[in-house]
Amino acid sequence: MTTEQAGSSAPGPARPLAIAFCPGPPLLLPAVEGRAAPETTALRRACAEAVEAVLAAGPESVVVVGPGAEGRYGEGDAGDLRGVGVDLEVPFAGGARAGGRRTPTALTIGAWLLDRAGHTGPRLGVGPAELAEAVAGLPGTVGVLAVGDGSARRSVKAPGYLDDAAAPFDAAVAAALAAGDAAALAALDPAEGERLLAAGVPVWRAVGGVVAGRAVQAQLRYDDAPFGVGYLVASWTAR
Repeated sequence: MTTEQAGSSAPGPARPLAIAFCPGPPLLLPAVEGRAAPETTALRRACAEAVEAVLAAGPESVVVVGPGAEGRYGEGDAGDLRGVGVDLEVPFAGGARAGGRRTPTALTIGAWLLDRAGHTGPRLGVGPAELAEAVAGLPGTVGVLAVGDGSARRSVKAPGYLDDAAAPFDAAVAAALAAGDAAALAALDPAEGERLLAAGVPVWRAVGGVVAGRAVQAQLRYDDAPFGVGYLVASWTAR
């Protein structure tokens, strides 16, 4: 579904924004997943399409925002996936350097998605609290890659076990992403998100705040919970 909707009445920055919403499970990387599963293949394809849509807008720079990030990340910083048993380092921008900051998992996955799409331009990593300032300080068209998962309580085999409120919560986020409803994202309940282990809530709230008051063209590309965790992929263009 594609729609255009004005968000809240709050004024937003004038520069165009191209936004990809992607989850950040390490299994997106074939090196982590091992034998490919159909569910992961479909998710990976949707993420690739969302990132490619951002890059097609010709952004002068891309901001990667994810939970667990504080401050700013850039050239020389890197993350790794040793926490999930894979000896793989992913530089965030350029090559890793001694003394560089370690990126949290969400930014590590975001960097991999950009690399996979062939993005070689400037990129900046931030946490939700720094997103608005980072976007405001960049010239021209800005790309945003918002990395965050939905509830990890979607089934009895999910990391947080089953919670009956998880599916409706994720469905509300999916509806907001499909409708380009920035106000609905900004109004997500952080306490409920934390209870439902929805790591993406701070990221979605931050994006909603940045986009508030702007016309949004939106497309929901993926909405499922194949492993008991809600994964949502969407593309927005805000003007």
